[in-house]
Amino acid sequence: MARRNLKSLPTRLGFLLLLIAPQTWAFQYPFQDPDLGIEARVTNLLSLMSREEKIRCLSTVPDVPRLGVRGTGHVEGLHGLALGSVGNWGGGAPIPTTQFPQEYGLGETWDPDLIRQVGHAEGQEARYIWESPKYRRGGLVVRAPNTDLARDPRWGRTEESFGEDPYLTGTMATAMTRGLQGDDPHYLQCASLLKHFLSNSNEKDRVRSSSDYDLRLFQEYYSVPFRMAITEGRAQGLMAAYNSVNGTPCEVQPFLKKVVIGLWGQDGILCTDGGALKMLVTEHKSFPGLPEAAAASVKAGINQFLDKYDAAVREALYKGLLADADMDGALRGVFRVMIRLGMLDPAERVPYRAVGKRDPWEGEAHKALALMSAKESIVLLRNAPLKKGGPLLPVDPASLRSVAVIGPYADQVIADWYGGDAPYQVSPLEGVQKRLGQGVKVSFAKDNEDGGAVRLARHSDLVVLCVGNHPLGNGGWDKRDSVAEGKESLDRESMVLRQEDLVQQVLSANPRTVVVVQSGFPLTMEWTASYAPAILHMTHSGQETGTALAQAIFGDFSPAGRLTQTWPRSMSQLPPMMDYDIRHGRTYMYFQGPPLYPFGYGLSYTTFRYSDLRLGAPTLKADGEVKIICDLTNTGARASDEVAQMYVRFPGSKISRPQEELRGFQRVSLAPGETKTLTFTLKGRDLAYWDGPATIPFNGDEGAWKVEAGKVQVLVGGSSADLPLRGELAIAP
Repeated sequence: MARRNLKSLPTRLGFLLLLIAPQTWAFQYPFQDPDLGIEARVTNLLSLMSREEKIRCLSTVPDVPRLGVRGTGHVEGLHGLALGSVGNWGGGAPIPTTQFPQEYGLGETWDPDLIRQVGHAEGQEARYIWESPKYRRGGLVVRAPNTDLARDPRWGRTEESFGEDPYLTGTMATAMTRGLQGDDPHYLQCASLLKHFLSNSNEKDRVRSSSDYDLRLFQEYYSVPFRMAITEGRAQGLMAAYNSVNGTPCEVQPFLKKVVIGLWGQDGILCTDGGALKMLVTEHKSFPGLPEAAAASVKAGINQFLDKYDAAVREALYKGLLADADMDGALRGVFRVMIRLGMLDPAERVPYRAVGKRDPWEGEAHKALALMSAKESIVLLRNAPLKKGGPLLPVDPASLRSVAVIGPYADQVIADWYGGDAPYQVSPLEGVQKRLGQGVKVSFAKDNEDGGAVRLARHSDLVVLCVGNHPLGNGGWDKRDSVAEGKESLDRESMVLRQEDLVQQVLSANPRTVVVVQSGFPLTMEWTASYAPAILHMTHSGQETGTALAQAIFGDFSPAGRLTQTWPRSMSQLPPMMDYDIRHGRTYMYFQGPPLYPFGYGLSYTTFRYSDLRLGAPTLKADGEVKIICDLTNTGARASDEVAQMYVRFPGSKISRPQEELRGFQRVSLAPGETKTLTFTLKGRDLAYWDGPATIPFNGDEGAWKVEAGKVQVLVGGSSADLPLRGELAIAP
């Protein structure tokens, strides 16, 4: 019976029909019915839309006002929702949000559970700003995490990466994705959009350059963290990178459909980067005009454009380069995500639609999480004994009457382009002042102009010297005050610690100096690494930077962050920037010569002993798994976390393999004298290599994973260069 005839029925009959099937009659169109399957809903919606409406929905705002469909757009947020003034993400009315350390620092926590909590907090704030009558702004598609690998420490956007290892980066990206998207079985808190696919780790000429390598590196290295975040984290979105891979721009690569959609099952948003459509014509010169470029992009799987595209799509349709069916196939992914976000459903059906009245960044839970992430990100690089007595750190506050805090950025917390405005910030200077209180004189000098820093250091009981990089290079787009600075648009041409002269001057005046290196990438600082008694590494932008730093220096906790990238001694140890074949000496897996600091490195205020390695079985089958068990003991006098790391090696392999590969890690808390038994799970598929042709260009799906018969060594310890426990398994394919 047609809906319009219901009005003529007696009230009792109408009431009876609503009782029998209330959902059937409640919606004007089937796509509005939350109990109908997603695919049926999308099919119905597309059937009702005009061509012009479909073209408009290829933007980042998939609204269909005529049908009452309100979509949601994108927001940035690599380490906290970005609706602030830096980067102008907040427009004319910035909104403060909780800010965590840069993604590079979050990686150095080696704590996936913490990263999941960080992602959840950011997603909660994005949903709150979107739903709250106080704001009604922002978006629910969050462009995070950055899942690119930091294969070269000169890359300007290294600060945006979790690190150089695919397994670690994939684990952290998966955790962040799960946190952003929430735990509800039916609805998403937000949609995580990974960027930038694929192998985007050079800034110079990135809009026209090609990252060239073979199919094995595609499967075993560059695509791994994306695959993990999609297949394990169910990431709902992906951004294509500017660059080409083996000569084909990422925006039109066959592997988008064949691998990302076909093999990994990603069925949501695939978007371009900003202005990338035009660059297919003007920079890559892959197409004669925009209509051809737009048609190729949509056919490759792109369903959202971040630039002016509509005229090109219209012309492509008019010329027959693109069919309506192509647009329908692409837009299905967009509306799947909108439905999963609850955008098409009644508010009472969507648990994330109900938000509180208080700004979540003002709550104690998010403040505590910001502090915890900052604390866990701090890496102790050096803590050598002084000439008189033991190591400088931790420092007993009761022994101090005066402290000098020195450094160009020590009195501020510096935001980067992909974070937001914090509701409050604690600088290193402020953190030290608050921790020591009124009983200790804390003085500040920005530099050694007119000898001020040296005089201050000489007359202080302790110096906290903050050096490192500036996240924005002290300049605007394409601007910086030194070639040692890197950021988006600019790779580093030098890796030196710019303030190493200041370090030397201050240390000569006062050997009781804690050097705090704040950077989003490795630095070549061999003198400082050799002569500074104590060195701590942390990144920028976290709102609790100063609180965490002061607590680390004065022994409120033991630092336990670990490096996620190899720190070279000099740039001469690195291959050419555009050599994307990491087997030529990149990352800890292939690095040649002694590094300044190895991957996974970090010290503690206590000591640990690894013992009693047990292998759950002598043989591991290709489709099986084995438990790797060992004991870890805190042999010192202080409580601390330790990051236990498991690596594998392939002695006697008939194919080229890395020197070692990370295959498991755990961040563990131990009291003094405490022993814990750790269990890692090693699966046969974790040992597979990709067997296929090194086709250039390639679709990405040629070949197959294979497990090689033979022996595999299992190594466990505190870093890639400190692995005291070693065992051997036989591999049976």
